[in-house]
Amino acid sequence: MKILIIGMGAIGRTVLANLVNEDHTITIIDENKEKVESLIERYDVMGVVGNGACLDVQLEAGVDTADTVIVVTQSDEVNILACLVAKKAGAGSTIARVRNPEYRKQAEQMKEELGLSLVVNPELETADEIFNLISLPSVSNVEHFAKSRVALVEVEAEKGCALIGETLISAGKKFDTQALICAIQRDGKVIIPSGSFEIKEGDKISFTADTKALGDFLEEINMVEKPFKNVMIVGGGRVGYYLAEALSEKRYKVKVIENNKAQAEEMAELLPKVNVVYGNGTSHSVLIEEGIEAMDVFVALTGNDEANIIVSMFANEVNVRKAITQVMSGELIKMLGGKQLEHSVSPKHIAASKIISYVRSIANKRGSNVLTLSRLVNDQVEALEFLAKSDEKFYNIPLKKLKMKENCLIACIIRDNQVIIPRGGDFIQKGDTVVVVTTHKNFDDLTDLIG
Repeated sequence: MKILIIGMGAIGRTVLANLVNEDHTITIIDENKEKVESLIERYDVMGVVGNGACLDVQLEAGVDTADTVIVVTQSDEVNILACLVAKKAGAGSTIARVRNPEYRKQAEQMKEELGLSLVVNPELETADEIFNLISLPSVSNVEHFAKSRVALVEVEAEKGCALIGETLISAGKKFDTQALICAIQRDGKVIIPSGSFEIKEGDKISFTADTKALGDFLEEINMVEKPFKNVMIVGGGRVGYYLAEALSEKRYKVKVIENNKAQAEEMAELLPKVNVVYGNGTSHSVLIEEGIEAMDVFVALTGNDEANIIVSMFANEVNVRKAITQVMSGELIKMLGGKQLEHSVSPKHIAASKIISYVRSIANKRGSNVLTLSRLVNDQVEALEFLAKSDEKFYNIPLKKLKMKENCLIACIIRDNQVIIPRGGDFIQKGDTVVVVTTHKNFDDLTDLIG
């Protein structure tokens, strides 16, 4: 496909880095000449320096023949205008980043009236992900596939977990609820396990299950924890606002600490069910005074990665049950890893992932078979959703008879809206949606799985 990306900030660069190896023709636009030249040299793409909302600049970049235009500048208004210009110039689909909470209720109307294909709000998407982590106390991470019918969940095999000491074969026979363990993280290494693999205490386990049956499986393996009640959020920016709003509408008692007085007062007025405190949420004395030790969940959402990491580590020290940390820098996450930062979120990666998934869904209609892609375990594992489109020799053959590449696992098959957690006797047939977990990179078709 021919793709035009306008705005080469954090999200734009992340989208570019993920799409550049997928056989697309990509052109970038940004007003920063040095940034454009650097990215052209690094990724061997075409680039134009200028205002991405200007028709002449877009035409120079070939907008009139572009299949998809992705606009992710720092300005909502520029993004909306640039998409409108691109659509009028003949572009196929348009994607805009729109962050302002005031525009949230207008998102669907904007899509209809302005011809936007997708509106992405990084802060709202991040708040939704954090909300999911809080709603499932025992879960470290959750991804959804097949229009949310399938969940790929990460849990830690803590003491008391019924999976400890079981092999994958014995676990499959022991538990009634169908789920498939598809990746294990142990001692910093990722393993795509075989049937004889034995689970040990401390393993981080990724498994797939029908979303409707997720709670049943967690209960079977003794991983249902007491629900959270008290949540402390440090940082009253957009993510903090969206999260506090969502939590306060449920059963949670929410306290937000914000060091900007005007922002704290505005949030207190907009969210009367939330206890908003004006103060420095990275101060030891303030955190103690505001009752961090009595909290079930601590969420660090300041604009400073290092501060978020430090206060989250302190939350762990005082035995908060779950600490969730916003970290923009992927390098920091890789350096920390492990126990020190169990639950981290990144708005740029969450937004980029949604954009990339949408682009792949468009590409699917043009020949590529990747519907969605998620990266797990610090980007060491890919979970891909494929459509079994064309006839292949390995269709309708039991999975146990297929010779697949090492470190590949078919985690789920969706057929006629039915979720199949596969066993050896199951098979793929034309028209299925198939979720695959692998440590390999850049798979773009089910044929890549066959050795």
